[in-house]
Amino acid sequence: MNRRATVLLSAFVIAFVCAAIVYITYGKAVASAHKPTGQRVVVAAGDIKLGTILSANDLKVAEIESLPNGAIEEKNLKNTIGRGVISDLYRGEPILETRLAAVGSGGGLAAAIPQGMRACAVRVDEVVGVSGFVTPGMHVDVIVSGTPPGVTDANDGTQVRTLLQNLKVLSAGTDFQKDAEGKAKQVQVVNLLVTPEDAETLSLASNQTRIQLVLRNPLDAQVGHLPGNGVGNLFAGGKPRPHVVVTENKAVKKQAPEDYTVEVYNGSKGSVQSLGTSEGKK
Repeated sequence: MNRRATVLLSAFVIAFVCAAIVYITYGKAVASAHKPTGQRVVVAAGDIKLGTILSANDLKVAEIESLPNGAIEEKNLKNTIGRGVISDLYRGEPILETRLAAVGSGGGLAAAIPQGMRACAVRVDEVVGVSGFVTPGMHVDVIVSGTPPGVTDANDGTQVRTLLQNLKVLSAGTDFQKDAEGKAKQVQVVNLLVTPEDAETLSLASNQTRIQLVLRNPLDAQVGHLPGNGVGNLFAGGKPRPHVVVTENKAVKKQAPEDYTVEVYNGSKGSVQSLGTSEGKK
């Protein structure tokens, strides 16, 4: 074999080896790209609103690398259909057990109420409702204003108190009620998550006073004691007027003046002499 043929053969072998290396490397990269890298879980196929009963069109399966706690796996997809959503879900978000109502509880707002709690509807003004300041998931304080029963002092006027604090908003929207003439009218309604005792208090306040909702930071869960305020204090520098306590003037029985006496001893004989009363001495 001449030298030229040897060079050609060597070049062919080198080219073959290089091609084999490139092929094997590329093949591994392609296989790695198509190989599942995580677990297959159920996710939202689109935005899903609170109270929606899930259907097959609302769900899809996707692969994620890190499995969140409570995520529903692909094998449980069929058991997820028909359950109610208790908080808004967004496209591509993994479906968690904590975001769904219990099996058989249905959908709507009732499915979002935890056991032992109640949803109490509060009628609010258009500024709060229409402007969208109060939305589901936010926390609010309830302030009531009015004239307390039995208050006759004109200086007291309207008073305001913080009735309930740190209540979660379940829903906010428009409801239809009838006016005095029987015609339907739109009103802004906010449903708050409360205890049964607070539901009674809130219902009574809705009928007897004017209610206003005050937004608060969801991270601020501190509940403090607020003394309230009144219209009269607004014209007194914002300070509460001094409270005058009227006591009954009772007559004090005057004690009889005390007599001053002196004992005098003369030898074995003694006698007592009176010097008069303390009033007379003064």
